[in-house]
Order: sequence, then C-alpha cells, then structure tokens
Amino acid sequence: MIVKDVAGSASFIPFSTVRKTPPLPFVMDFLLFSFESVTGAPDIVGYVLVFVLGAMIGSFLNVVIHRVPREESVVFPNSACPNCDTSIKPYDNVPIISWLLLGGKCRNCRAPISFRYVAVELLAALLFLLTYWKIGFNEFLPVCLVFVAAVIALMFIDAEHMILPNVITYPLFVLAIAARVVLPVISGKDVFGDLSTWPSSEMAQSPLWLVSLAAGLSGAIAGGGFLWIIGETWKRLRGIEAMGLGDVKMMLGVGALLGWQLTMLSIFFAAFGGALAGSILIAAQKDRDLQTHIPFGIFLGSGSIVSLLFGAELVSWYAKTFLP
Repeated sequence: MIVKDVAGSASFIPFSTVRKTPPLPFVMDFLLFSFESVTGAPDIVGYVLVFVLGAMIGSFLNVVIHRVPREESVVFPNSACPNCDTSIKPYDNVPIISWLLLGGKCRNCRAPISFRYVAVELLAALLFLLTYWKIGFNEFLPVCLVFVAAVIALMFIDAEHMILPNVITYPLFVLAIAARVVLPVISGKDVFGDLSTWPSSEMAQSPLWLVSLAAGLSGAIAGGGFLWIIGETWKRLRGIEAMGLGDVKMMLGVGALLGWQLTMLSIFFAAFGGALAGSILIAAQKDRDLQTHIPFGIFLGSGSIVSLLFGAELVSWYAKTFLP
C-alpha cells in the first residue's frame, strides 16, 4: 500500500502498520485535486454548481416524497397542481425560484402551494453544499450526495406517512455495499477511514476491498441489528411495537456506509432527539399518553447526516477529552 508522509513523499508500508491509532472516518486524503485544478474554473463555481444540483435533486425528491408512499410512478405523469390538476409548465418548475416568483401559489387556480416543496429544495441544496465543503471534490462525493438525497426523502416520507419505503431503503443498502467494494479499488486507499478498527483490523493481509466490505457489513449489523434487538426486546417485555422494520432497514444502509462507530453515533443522536421531541409532545397533551408515536426516521436521518459530516471530529474530540 502506498501512503504519503508529512513531507509528501511516497513509501510502501504494510496495511497493518499504516496507522497505530484509529483514523478519522471521512477525513481522508482522497485524490489530491480540487475543482479548480481539474476544470480550470474557480472553486466558487463548483460550490454554485453543487447548490444548483442540490436544488434540482430536491425538486425531484418532492416527486419521490409525494408519489412513492402512494405507489405511483416518479416519472409519469408530469407534475401537476393538486388542486386544479393543471400540468406545471417547465418555467414554473424551476427549483426555489418559481415558488418565490409565484408567491407560493398555482399560476392557474391561485391555490396555495405547500411550503414543503421549496423547503425540500432548499434543504437539499444547502446539504449538498455542506457535503461538498466537508467531503471535497473527490471520488467519494457522488456517493455522499446520493446518500444525503435518499435520507432526505426518507425523513419527509416518514414525517408524513410514518413509513420508510423499501424502494428507498434497499437501494441505499446496495449503494453502500457497492461503494465499500468499488471505492477502495478505484483509489487504492482506506477511503472510509475505519479499516484499522475491529473487525477490519483482524484482516490486515486481505485485499483492501474485502476489508472495506467487512467494515461495511459490521456497520450494517451494528445499525440494523441494534435497532432490531431494541424493538424486539421492548415488544416481548411490553407487548408493544416500539421499532418498525423500516427503521431497521434504513440503518442497514446507513451502517454499511458509515461503519459501526459513526452508526452508533447516529443512533445516539436519534435517540436523544427522539426522546426530546417525545417529551415535548407528551407534555403538550392533556391526557399525557405515554404511548405517543413519533416518526423515528426523522431523527435517524438527521443523526446520520450529522455523523457523516461531523462525526469524525466529534469522535476525535470525545476520545481526546474522555479517553486515556
């Protein structure tokens, strides 16, 4: 394996001795190039393009969020006003801008257009921009952008319908597993930053892609398995369905991409956020129903994105602050 020392020179070091301490997940020296070095255009152009791409993907996610739970095609027919059923013209379907120019109303019948549509577009654009800033212009960026888009769709669908569709969770898992195999082959590096942690640390003599795959599978087991155990235990003890299988399937994909460390961090964030939201909802109820259901996918999704982008720094800070 070829690694670079501080001075930038390359040397051959056995995989098992590349790092003596756990690396920071996702803080890696990917392919050492920038948007400007590849295209010749200023880096700010890259940020603008990623923002526009995010808004466009957000517009598509609105279709996914509306149609997938209803088992409708996301391709046909064209988008139409839900009130008057008039097809939306291309010039009225420009992400963010069209909603603002129309004042949040249909051009034909003047019925209000839900703020959710522009919120999803803006959220996707901003998260794409943040992902580009944190991950960089490299081979891992497309995978992260697809991951973020899928998680956004799952969060909004769960918020409205209390489901996490298989048509999204299954491909998310496949994407993560494929990335675990393909990216180490392309880059020849520990792209995911978790290959020196157990169980991958026990596979030092194995091909890099196989070690990466093992790390992904351990993350999937940690994410999906942990939630399944919690849900099954609660069901047996209390006779109440506490955790849907949709949450388990979602965390299989999240775990496969993030690895077990960042996956457990995602679950911690989700549990904290869910508990806080649940407490507020219960406190607001007159009858204090302790069996209040909340769409946990919202918190799993937000925790996963936070862990993807900032988990490495948080894990490093915790290790330096609290561990000997």
